[in-house]
Amino acid sequence: MDEFFDLEDVEVFLQQILQTQEDSEHDFTCSRATRADVYTMAAQLYAAFTELAHENREMDKNIPVCLAAEERSVIAAALLAALASGTVLVLPHSFSKLALEQMQETTGFLAAVVDVERPLSRSIQRISCVASFKGAPLPIKHVAAETELLQIFTGGSTGAPKIWSKTVGNIFGEALYMASRYQISDKDIIVSTVSPYHIYGLLFSVVIPLVSRATVFAGTPLFPAEIAECVARQSATLLVSIPAHYRVLKGRTVGPSLRMAFSSAGMLPAGDSLDFSTCNKVGVVEVYGSTETGGLATRDRTAGHENFSPLEPVIYKIQEERLYVKSPFLSPDISVNSDGFFLSGDRVHKEGENSFSLHGRADAVTKVGGVRVDLEEVRDLLQSQAAVKECVVVPLVDKTGRGNRIEALIRGEEADPDQLKKVLAGLLEPAALPRRIKVVSVIPLTSSGKYDREAINALLSDS
Repeated sequence: MDEFFDLEDVEVFLQQILQTQEDSEHDFTCSRATRADVYTMAAQLYAAFTELAHENREMDKNIPVCLAAEERSVIAAALLAALASGTVLVLPHSFSKLALEQMQETTGFLAAVVDVERPLSRSIQRISCVASFKGAPLPIKHVAAETELLQIFTGGSTGAPKIWSKTVGNIFGEALYMASRYQISDKDIIVSTVSPYHIYGLLFSVVIPLVSRATVFAGTPLFPAEIAECVARQSATLLVSIPAHYRVLKGRTVGPSLRMAFSSAGMLPAGDSLDFSTCNKVGVVEVYGSTETGGLATRDRTAGHENFSPLEPVIYKIQEERLYVKSPFLSPDISVNSDGFFLSGDRVHKEGENSFSLHGRADAVTKVGGVRVDLEEVRDLLQSQAAVKECVVVPLVDKTGRGNRIEALIRGEEADPDQLKKVLAGLLEPAALPRRIKVVSVIPLTSSGKYDREAINALLSDS
């Protein structure tokens, strides 16, 4: 593969991938579904998608289809069928009845691809597929890179759920680039602890296996022993995980077969990264980006990279500690300036010739009594205390209604809130001191491994 596929390269590749490959009996998911099975299911879904479009041909626009399957092989098949039919797939942030109803109202989908029971309304047509389907193969066609492929909902823990469109070029361009950069091939076996409904999980455990012919473990292990056992049993070469899972894997060897590990969906603390690398003799590549931007930059601390370096297709600039990026992976829904640059929500510092360091969110600065308070600074000071294993600092509206107050949620059995307050009193301005520090055994996370802000706020507001 070339170092980077431009959009024309992506379009050429997509015509090739719509054809059943020569290695059709090669496993797509470990001992569960072959690549031939994926293409057979894709042909069945293609027939269902085109029939759905025919039934609703009087409408002015294509009707999207909700992707609500569990198996990664079925998700891969749905992506192929969507490419061939021009169908847009809706990826939910939650499978609750209320969330699905809200997403249906927003997008207008009339059908859903399912392989397990989902709380869908009776008006939604359920589309399923089997590997024994006998029918015409997928049509070979030109697919334009700018064609919309996905509508991805992101969770609403910090507000109402958002929806981001992603094009064929966004998704398959990034997958092809990453597969080329890290030489992912049919010799690789991937274990992912991330849901395929998170953009990072979708790319690394569905789309990259599809384009690189790597095999992926069908399940999603979550607990330390489960992850280690799965990597060892499958002789996995790549681990795709998140900071919360590397944290609980601290001090544990997961298997000698690994050649590389990836982390995303949040910043991976240096100690957790280096501990995993030391125990398992592999580097952890941190991927910095988001649903709307796609991957922007990476770092591998074991290779001596303390800062992030942009991916080759990404052009960036830094102005007043703010990161501006231009990339083929950006969602078409993103607002860009006249030069095509998107303003990121992160504060950064330029480091050397072609790298930058992250210094928290630009919106991590709040006002308390008219005084600016940097929440990241408060968090870093708390995190530096030996008794604190993990912490989150949030601004909450004061019950008096006169402004914000700072509060912190701490994980650490030996942490003493009163002692921590005394330490902070000598380091911070009075306005920045947490009004309350609460110690818990577990800090709530969402299914994608990010902090569950709604649950955290509820814990801090319970008295």
